[in-house]
Amino acid sequence: MAGCLADDVWICGEYVSSRSQELMDATVQHISITAAAVSIGLLVAFPLALLARSRGGFAGPVLGLTSVLYTVPSLAMFSLLMPLFGVSVSVVVTGLVLYSLTVLVRNILAGLDAVPEEAREAARGMGYGPVRLLFEVELPLALPALIGGVRIATVSTIALTTVGAIVGYGGLGTLILEGLDTYFKPQVLTASVICVVLAVTADIALLGMQRLLTPWTRVQARAAKAS
Repeated sequence: MAGCLADDVWICGEYVSSRSQELMDATVQHISITAAAVSIGLLVAFPLALLARSRGGFAGPVLGLTSVLYTVPSLAMFSLLMPLFGVSVSVVVTGLVLYSLTVLVRNILAGLDAVPEEAREAARGMGYGPVRLLFEVELPLALPALIGGVRIATVSTIALTTVGAIVGYGGLGTLILEGLDTYFKPQVLTASVICVVLAVTADIALLGMQRLLTPWTRVQARAAKAS
């Protein structure tokens, strides 16, 4: 072994070229776990937010429970889930879903609460029922807050996925942990940089999607500046 790998320097192109498949596999696992956790989190958060909004008595318990879950340290969360799921990727995905609920439920509620009452009244006057009102009026107007919540949940999930290395399903976190254990500098730095790049890329992509799906927010911003 020669070159920067033998010298164990932080920045090493030889490491990247020789371990490209390992890095790719870890990156794909990282993205897969993040996408699964955020998607399932949305599917769970949406009905919880609707329940909290429609039944006032449920708002406090729902928000309180999701907040408590977010305070549980990630190592403790994964350890508590292991008796249920064993040492598997389900432990990591389930833990990340539970963490995402705090942000997603609150942002969905905030978005729905921000919908102007005049818009609801106009839709009801046109014969919209509750379901049609929700999906054709309220949700589109709540998109900025909803996607904002998804952005925060996605970036935090990308970071927390690395903790899954304790059960062998941490994506890039597994490489980081292995590198720290052996003090293999190029592996630690390369995996960490890829993790940061994933978070920044995901945030920019979701911001672009938000701007594409909510063009009226840009019109409102320009009008506010003009006034």
